[in-house]
Amino acid sequence: MPKTLVVITGPTGIGKTEVSIKVARHFNTEIVSADSRQIFKELNIGTAVPSKEELAAAPHHFIQSHSVEESYNASRYETEALKLIDELFKTRDVLLLVGGSMLYIDAICKGIDIMPDADQEIRASLKKQLAEEGLESLRLQLKKLDPDYYKKVDLKNPNRIIHALEISIQTGKPYSSFRSNTAKKRPFKIVKIALNCDRQVLHNRINLRVDKMMEAGLEKEARSVYHKKHMNSLNTVGYQELFAYFDGDISREKAIELIKRNSRRYARKQITWFRRDESVEWFEPTESDKIIEWLESQIS
Repeated sequence: MPKTLVVITGPTGIGKTEVSIKVARHFNTEIVSADSRQIFKELNIGTAVPSKEELAAAPHHFIQSHSVEESYNASRYETEALKLIDELFKTRDVLLLVGGSMLYIDAICKGIDIMPDADQEIRASLKKQLAEEGLESLRLQLKKLDPDYYKKVDLKNPNRIIHALEISIQTGKPYSSFRSNTAKKRPFKIVKIALNCDRQVLHNRINLRVDKMMEAGLEKEARSVYHKKHMNSLNTVGYQELFAYFDGDISREKAIELIKRNSRRYARKQITWFRRDESVEWFEPTESDKIIEWLESQIS
């Protein structure tokens, strides 16, 4: 029987943790997290890290394993996670890759091009340029340094533009030259499922989850890392909105409203991304038994 990596993905708030634990227990296996924020040990509430009971129900990896102060990216994750997967496959025939971080899942399933870590001084300089001269100046610079990527990138997204510029400036090569878009072959079988449900139901789940996060102490958690807010690892929904509240730019109520709105927007983006992959099989989060039955037919 070939070694099989089962990918369980879906939008934020859909219930991936609960389903993955049931699947992991059925196959007596382990879970490799593909969540780009749950990986940070300083973050817990705002990243919906599995509870102690959930972590004890099945072995998990890449949960709160790194610091927000580390320079971490999908390329590094690909290297570290593949090394772990190779080790785990020595004693397991089936492993689970669980999470909603699109680039991290692609890094394992398809591979990404090896890019250098960003130079912090270059990034700081570009952010200063953004603040003083506006986004248009960065767009024009990108158009000059990497016209190919300029045609593809979301020109309203300053983070994407800054990332492309910092790599282009640091290496002297266009950012697009590092993006070959050629899928790498993996020495194991990959089976993918995604969870989804009615849009309004999902939106209600997300709104309720944000309320529960606030009740659980998300504001206190955000304050504990506020002094590190400039770090890319904290440029994420749930923290950026509260940082804006701490800065006095918006009210607490507005921050909560924005966390809910931005979480819903991110969920829609995830669903759109996953639907592009025709190899993904879709299920409702309540269909654990059906999922296990389908996986049995794919693995055997």
